[in-house]
Amino acid sequence: MEETPEASGSAAPSSSPREAAGADGPGAAEPPAHADRSLRWLIGPAVALLLVLGLRAFLVAPFSIPSGSMEDTLDVGDRLLVTRTTQAEDLRHGDIVVFDASRAFNLEVPDRGLLESVVDSLEGLVGQGAPTDYVKRVIGLPGDRVRCCDPDGRIEVNGEPVDEPYLKPGQAPSTMTFDVLVPPDRFWVMGDNRGGSSDSRAHLGEPGGGMVPGEDIIGKVWVRYWPLDRLGSIQSAPEKNGE
Repeated sequence: MEETPEASGSAAPSSSPREAAGADGPGAAEPPAHADRSLRWLIGPAVALLLVLGLRAFLVAPFSIPSGSMEDTLDVGDRLLVTRTTQAEDLRHGDIVVFDASRAFNLEVPDRGLLESVVDSLEGLVGQGAPTDYVKRVIGLPGDRVRCCDPDGRIEVNGEPVDEPYLKPGQAPSTMTFDVLVPPDRFWVMGDNRGGSSDSRAHLGEPGGGMVPGEDIIGKVWVRYWPLDRLGSIQSAPEKNGE
């Protein structure tokens, strides 16, 4: 007759001592050490990312020049650091600023899903700005009257002609005439390459009026860090009449 397991008299245990002790017993299995190591490796990059995001939000932000509107001061592909500590009321004539042009220039802002927003944030860490981020030079401050042109072809601010040594060689101060009064908390901005710059002049008749609200200014251009042979601070134009 075939012998059953019960009848065999086998004393072999049905489980190991560790299993018998139970999950909470002294022999309970411990989580693998590599899991802890993986968590530690994740903490470092996460903290670094948070620091970068904090710096970008409150102190400095990278920005890459996408067009030739600021030549020869800034070339396509130049990489800059923009200081975010300069308040709008501290800006002066000749400062170069990066700003969100969507309101001032009446630009269409495409809807961005979650994935696109994440990609935009990652691109922003290396200086790839949003399509509505522009870089221009401040020509008119709040309350200024800016017009073009005087008999010598120069732009006037509050009746005084402005010397513009930063203009791209061969470019006139403007081929378009205008006479505007800059509203409170708005700024009149223009590119140094006047013939290749879509700036405040081009948007005067649109809902945004071409004037940049102070709250839309992301920051003042501080230093160029690429290419290395052009490394250095970006100088603003001297204030008119020694201001």
